[in-house]
Amino acid sequence: MAWEKIKLKTESKGVVEGIAPLIISASRSTDIPAFHAEWFIKRLEKGYAAWQNPFNRKLQYVSFKNTRVIVFWTKNPAPLIKYLDVIERKNINYYFQYTLNNYEKENLEPDIPELAKRRATFKELSERVGKEKVIWRFDPLILTPETSVADLLNRVEDLGRELVPYTNSFVFSYADVMQYKKVQNNLIRNTDYYTKDNIGDAEFSPEQKTEFAEGMREILSGWNKINPRLVAATCAEDIDLTAYGIKHNKCIDDELMTELFADDKLLMNFLGYKPEKTGLFAPKPKLKDKGQRPACGCIVSKDIGAYNTCRHLCVYCYANTSLRVVEKNFSLMTGDSEGILKI
Repeated sequence: MAWEKIKLKTESKGVVEGIAPLIISASRSTDIPAFHAEWFIKRLEKGYAAWQNPFNRKLQYVSFKNTRVIVFWTKNPAPLIKYLDVIERKNINYYFQYTLNNYEKENLEPDIPELAKRRATFKELSERVGKEKVIWRFDPLILTPETSVADLLNRVEDLGRELVPYTNSFVFSYADVMQYKKVQNNLIRNTDYYTKDNIGDAEFSPEQKTEFAEGMREILSGWNKINPRLVAATCAEDIDLTAYGIKHNKCIDDELMTELFADDKLLMNFLGYKPEKTGLFAPKPKLKDKGQRPACGCIVSKDIGAYNTCRHLCVYCYANTSLRVVEKNFSLMTGDSEGILKI
């Protein structure tokens, strides 16, 4: 889908052509709340950002003129929380995809805050913005020689005891290791147990996927006694787990937006939601994001992040070429005179 094209005045390039999307993804490529909160707020105040295509290096200017929703993806939203009032003063809607895993034993996420602090931040964010705007993700589910399906179920259940009162959504995905060469290389390079011969064992087999879903059904029965509104869903998975009470998720979610932001007439018109006529939601097929994997349910958005700019250094990450490249990028970070998140 083509967003509205506009002319905007930049700080150093003068007047340029840009786009003015209604929905911003911040970001699938990096953790903007954790590492680039000040950059983001500065760009929001300036009215635009610039995104660099990772393949051809061309710039695309992104205006916030029409922005109605920002979807934040993060493992540590703490640095952004103090700026939420800035976003709210601009009358822009938002919600969070908050990934909170427990891989402390495996050290798969070496530079994220300790688990206790992440739990506390989750609750703080939920109390600040409302639990319906904080989606809890355990993503991805990844196996090691010492991490079984049962281990992961135990960790999910343990986290849920504390988090379920603070969210209405639990989302998980099974690791896609063999699809991404960067992920394979990082796992082999940065763990003691994966080699070229056994790297495929990090993924779930069909039987293991079913085992996890069966375990989740039992866990959900307990969680729903605490929070009857809690819904569990998979992210970008083609396996059908509805028999276990697990839905297919949309991270950039038109249905969630109609629930949360129904008073935003511009957004509702874009989504095709007309409560004054039907009171029902009839999604527009053209809104499906064709740039994502076929099993992804997301609608269109404009991502403003950049690869190799997330310092969590998660070993399984597809957005970092290598840990060495990320560390070099941060050591050379020079600012954003063009509005670009880059070195």
